[in-house]
Amino acid sequence: MNILLMGLPGAGKGTQSEHLVKDYQIVHIATGDIFREAIKNETPLGLKAKSYTDNGNLVPDEVTNAIVRERLAQDDVKLNGFMLDGYPRTNAQAQALDQNLQELDTQIDAVIYIDVDPEVLKERLSGRIICRNCGATYHKLYNPPKVDNVCDNCGASDFYQREDDKPEKVAYRINLQMESIRPILDYYDQRGLLHKVNGEQSIEEVYREIRMILTQVAK
Repeated sequence: MNILLMGLPGAGKGTQSEHLVKDYQIVHIATGDIFREAIKNETPLGLKAKSYTDNGNLVPDEVTNAIVRERLAQDDVKLNGFMLDGYPRTNAQAQALDQNLQELDTQIDAVIYIDVDPEVLKERLSGRIICRNCGATYHKLYNPPKVDNVCDNCGASDFYQREDDKPEKVAYRINLQMESIRPILDYYDQRGLLHKVNGEQSIEEVYREIRMILTQVAK
């Protein structure tokens, strides 16, 4: 089974990917991880990527696509299938992925998009607060301290919000990602591969929907 798992920040991809890896034994390929691995192992492609990142530049598509292809060609992926996370990010990358998979004699079976209303995502992401004393993390709505404004862990009453969790920053990130993800969803929808899952349900219900999709795809 080869799948793409997609969703905006806060949609719950991380939680669902953990379940999928455990139940389906597929290889979770996160682009950030394979970049770090290639750079750490000083592979030719890793060194090429490092030459860009060391200078604060974006790694060009041709290098990104090649690093992903290198990972997809490895034996564990051939044996168990893959779940790609964080790639493709553009239509050009999606087309390169198709070409690489064709050369590797395999294909994508399903693209699963965890669909959550942007306003709900803003609420999820901008509600996080952190205890300044011990670092315990809470959410104002979904996981507040048991006693208002008192840390469960250390009893301190000094909470702060990370700069990138502030509502205006969250809104900007979500709007930016919505613009970039929409053409990719259209690309896979036109090919009949896109499946949207209601991400505003409970974690269990979201996962049940994903399993139902994968059961149908596997037939």
